[in-house]
Amino acid sequence: MNYLKVYITIPKELVAMVDDISKKRGLSRSEFISMVIIEKVLSEKSRHIKDIYDRIFSDESIRKEQLDCVRWFEGL
Repeated sequence: MNYLKVYITIPKELVAMVDDISKKRGLSRSEFISMVIIEKVLSEKSRHIKDIYDRIFSDESIRKEQLDCVRWFEGL
C-alpha cells in the first residue's frame, strides 16, 4: 500500500483520546487513525449502497416486477 502524509487540525483533547486508545491497543497514532477512517469509509459505502437499493425498490413498478419474477420462479 502506498502512503501519503496528510496534515489535519483536530482538537487537542481528541489527540489525547486517540493517543490513549492507540497506546492501549499497541498501535501508532497513524495506524489507529487509519483504521478508524477505513471503518468509517466502509460503513459509509455500505450505507450508500443500501440507500440506492432502498430508492430502487421503493419504486412500485420495480417492486411489482421483482414479486412477479419471484412468483414465476416459485412456480417452476
